[in-house]
Amino acid sequence: MKYFDLLNNMGLRYVSFRVQYALAQKFGVHKKKFPVDPSFTKYIDLQGWRKNTPPFFFRGKEEIQAPVNLTKELERRVAKIKQGEVCFFSRSWKRLDSTNPWHTNPDSGYHYAKDVHWTQVQDYSKEAGDIKFVWEKARFSWLYDVIRYDYHSKENQAKFVFDQLEDFIDQNPINQGPQYKCSQEISLRVLNWTYALYYYKDDEYLTERLFQKIMHSIYWQVHHVYHNINFSRIAVRNNHAITETLMLYLSGKLFPFFPEGENWSKKGKKWFEEEVAYQIYPDGTFLQFSMNYHRVVIQLLTWGIRLSELNKDGFSEVVYKRAKSSLYYLESCMDPISGKMPNYGSNDGALFIKLNDDDYQVYRSQLDDLKQVLRSPISNLSESQFWYGFSKQEIEIHQNQQPRREVRLFKDGGYAVLQENTTRTFLRCGQYKDRPAQADNNHLDIWHEGINYLRDAGSYKYNTGLDELDYFMGTKGHNTVKLSGENQMEKGGRFIWYHWIKNALLKTKQTDKYTVLRGSFEGFKQIKKELWHHREVIKDHSSLSWEIIDTFEGEGNLQKEIFWHPNPSQLDNLHIEVTDLEGKKIALIENEGWYSGYYGVKEQAMYWSAKSTKGFITRIKIKD
Repeated sequence: MKYFDLLNNMGLRYVSFRVQYALAQKFGVHKKKFPVDPSFTKYIDLQGWRKNTPPFFFRGKEEIQAPVNLTKELERRVAKIKQGEVCFFSRSWKRLDSTNPWHTNPDSGYHYAKDVHWTQVQDYSKEAGDIKFVWEKARFSWLYDVIRYDYHSKENQAKFVFDQLEDFIDQNPINQGPQYKCSQEISLRVLNWTYALYYYKDDEYLTERLFQKIMHSIYWQVHHVYHNINFSRIAVRNNHAITETLMLYLSGKLFPFFPEGENWSKKGKKWFEEEVAYQIYPDGTFLQFSMNYHRVVIQLLTWGIRLSELNKDGFSEVVYKRAKSSLYYLESCMDPISGKMPNYGSNDGALFIKLNDDDYQVYRSQLDDLKQVLRSPISNLSESQFWYGFSKQEIEIHQNQQPRREVRLFKDGGYAVLQENTTRTFLRCGQYKDRPAQADNNHLDIWHEGINYLRDAGSYKYNTGLDELDYFMGTKGHNTVKLSGENQMEKGGRFIWYHWIKNALLKTKQTDKYTVLRGSFEGFKQIKKELWHHREVIKDHSSLSWEIIDTFEGEGNLQKEIFWHPNPSQLDNLHIEVTDLEGKKIALIENEGWYSGYYGVKEQAMYWSAKSTKGFITRIKIKD
């Protein structure tokens, strides 16, 4: 029955591809398609490349026009990087094994072999731990810190940068080891290396020998992505596919001397346009149901649209439409004071391109970067716009006026946002035609004056204990309701859910005195069919108070449990009481839980819960 549910949800194309892919790996087909130790080919010499570098954000450090401002934060970060530390998932600094920094998981201590074909590398095992820890340094996103430090300090970091690139090439033979396991990681590495190559284009440390070595490595990394692209486009189909297809498109623009470059670029562009059209829904929401992964796409769109423009090319109209609708959705959800978003959906700490000192949780500058590329006024000037090659004269700043009161409804993705000056009420209730990540329908987030009063618990890790996976990915880690101790959908292995929510409704209503956000969905099918949860969120216009009414259809007298995750710093300013539908007060139980604001980091946090066989009325008030 579960296999039929999986087939019905994922489709025959997905299932048949996974079977074929597994067979190809088992019988060594991929070993032939992805060769090790390929022969060297010279595509262009260094002098020729320097004279005819294709258009990029800039051609060398002298073209950057950012105001010089060396901050203590940037000095601190680069000092750590040069001492062999890496900032994992935009938060936690760890010192790596200096003898084997590319293959050792600092979280589990596991050492991956570097001389086995990538198809034999296990990316999911208890012994190895989360492979994302091994990929973090090799993604080379830390290059942006070093390059920014170079620019602001006027201290040349070219030797350090190129020594790191060469060490990676020497220690990671082509198509061998964990660094060739994920095509998205390869794609990001190529883009980040390219950024460094352009910045240090004329530096003496970029020698002919080293340039040829880097070009040889880049060629075979792009080759790997192209020949494995169907895995991300069929088996994964999320931000991985957008990253990889964009890199293929840009490879032909940035490395036109590669023999297959024109073909890679032509197909990459076509696939990129298809993925953007499919993955970003018409209302601007994203198929991964994740704020952070949507930001990943925002940064990829920024690169793609900007570089296509500089190379006198362009995409189909749908790319620009989806880019603009994404900005509208994300800015609707963003807290106007802090620039932060609800800690909603899968959150792996990814901030691939960090071009200022802002904390990872602040989204404002990345949204403004894309707005600048689309030639729309931005809300705040940031250093990041200059790193995309813009001058101050090209940037138009317009301070956004916060709406006094406005409801924004995004039915394709299933979100309703009530904006009231500096207060945000965010309700999630949607149906799935694409793979769900968390069982979180009817989750409620409340923000006021830059503070997230009721919040989402986060993600923590994708490879961790069952209790933690159930807490963060399941219903308990969200401000919503369980039935009979069950999640809204039934959890399968890894990223699999059974019994996807297919029926959901989201409506809003406004009067002079209050606004109502109403979410309804049919779920808990592992218990029984035709079981509905209805939630009404009633926001009083005259005060910072909310009334949440949770009712059910078809559930009989099943035990219901409601969860509320308050911000622990605001307990004195937050009042919550729960009654049943008849007004009888229900005791709120304080429980020990967790909160993960950054991937791989969890902290103790309490949450409140209450049980009833009927339903709930929750009254929430923030002390003004």
